[in-house]
Amino acid sequence: MKVRLTILCENSVGVPFGVIGEHGFACHVETDRGEYLFDTGQGLGILPNALALGKDLRKIAAVMISHGHYDHTGGLPAVLKIRGSVPVHGHPDMFVERFYNVGGKQRDIGIPFRRSWLASLGADFRLDTEMTEVGRGIYLTGEIPRKTSFEKRDAHMSARTADGRTLDPDPILDDLSMIVDSDAGLILVLGCAHAGVVNIIEHVMAQTGRERIHAVIGGTHLGFATDAQFEETVRAIDRYRIDRVGVSHCTGLERASQLHARLKGRFFFGCVGSVLEC
Repeated sequence: MKVRLTILCENSVGVPFGVIGEHGFACHVETDRGEYLFDTGQGLGILPNALALGKDLRKIAAVMISHGHYDHTGGLPAVLKIRGSVPVHGHPDMFVERFYNVGGKQRDIGIPFRRSWLASLGADFRLDTEMTEVGRGIYLTGEIPRKTSFEKRDAHMSARTADGRTLDPDPILDDLSMIVDSDAGLILVLGCAHAGVVNIIEHVMAQTGRERIHAVIGGTHLGFATDAQFEETVRAIDRYRIDRVGVSHCTGLERASQLHARLKGRFFFGCVGSVLEC
């Protein structure tokens, strides 16, 4: 399957075509069998960036949501208003209340919209904990087993469930990634990789029965990682012979620069306007 992935929302921009950056992530997927959208950013850039980059979001066959944080879901109403009724795939926990706690202050970082309002705009929610085929050759991973000892939960994040229970730290069980089965091999697109990049890679390989992943792009959450976690992640990238690594969003500039130094030609910055074709 021929595919073209274009980053629509990200913290930085890489093309001089009138696009804007924002803290968040969204990736447009074109295949010879349909078009899809993975995440929607904060909502500031999704429509103007799509227009500037020549992507018609009215054509998408489905929306996929990596997890229920504002910087991945904020553009969903804007997309629904121009697309109309469309399947929206994600995890049942995507509407859990989410908070970031630092310096004695608590900030709401969950999805900023009620499910009923989004549904009234055309969101046909299809929420599942298992690996799901969204379209031919397009999959969501489902929940990722947390097996590694070095990929930890973020201690600053907490959650409150519908029945009033507090989860501290938030396990973010709804952290999903997208798999694209291209002619060059599997492409793994990460939203924020709260489950851990290595956990995600190993789960994808186990679920698909493949021995290699061609490319990994998106948010790695390595900007918050210890040196030990970073080193283990680089070893895994080498061990699994991943050809292309394009990092975005929560990777952070320092870790992205370190990855560039280590991976050299296999690395690219996954900023707004970046394209991966296979």
